[in-house]
Amino acid sequence: MTAQLTAGALLAQAAHRLSDPGSAVLEAQLLLAHVLGVTRTRVMTELEHLPEAGASQRYLELIERRASGEPLAYILGWKEFWSLPLKVGPGVLVPRPETELLVERTLTLRPQSSGRVADLGTGSGAIALALATERPQWAISATDVSPDALVTAKANAAALNLHGVEFLHGDWFEPLQGRMFDLLVSNPPYVAESDPAMQDPSLRYEPRIALTPGTDPLRHLREIIHSASDHLERGGWLLLEHGAGQAREVARELVGRGFRSVRSHRDLAGHERVTEAQHS
Repeated sequence: MTAQLTAGALLAQAAHRLSDPGSAVLEAQLLLAHVLGVTRTRVMTELEHLPEAGASQRYLELIERRASGEPLAYILGWKEFWSLPLKVGPGVLVPRPETELLVERTLTLRPQSSGRVADLGTGSGAIALALATERPQWAISATDVSPDALVTAKANAAALNLHGVEFLHGDWFEPLQGRMFDLLVSNPPYVAESDPAMQDPSLRYEPRIALTPGTDPLRHLREIIHSASDHLERGGWLLLEHGAGQAREVARELVGRGFRSVRSHRDLAGHERVTEAQHS
């Protein structure tokens, strides 16, 4: 019976099954395009097409995975960030749109074609690779404590033909001993493990180590701030993504460590999401 459903009927059934009315239609289209190996536009222009029974069954199985909370990016195997298609999977955090603000501010603070930059906790490599795309002459180092994340980041760099990024295994600054940079950027875990947001069904699929530092949501942010001066050139910048209500505490930590020009920036939702500070 499933084999007799047209693409349009499958889409309607899938959109009804998915819980978020704001994204259900789009996600249903993306997943059907993924199964059929065609563009989303083609799916929408061929609603009377009759997919093969096997394709219809695979599609409905993917819809069930999405309905259970599995991130769409994990099902598709990729996520777009800064217009770059990035491979993602259960070993890395799915890149969020708000993190693009961190890239924007980094590029603004360093318009020069040359520069030495470190991305701490790179995950899928999203930030480092976005910067490498915009500033191909920059020397970019990206660190991560997760070997699985580094495998994914390196694969993304290779797929995008971005060979100028150096990927290093280790916790924050550990692989960067004795090295100095013009810019340090990081999107560290900053959600308290007791935060109700951690109960979101989709988050159970993402690596917990990339989401929460435990009971103290600022723990990793403090670690980075306290060590950043040892790796920043005079006048260099530290840029940090943080939680919506953490800007004031992050700024206090930065000022306490002697940073100047401390300022926060709001994401598209109006939340203070990125704080930058200059090493004096």
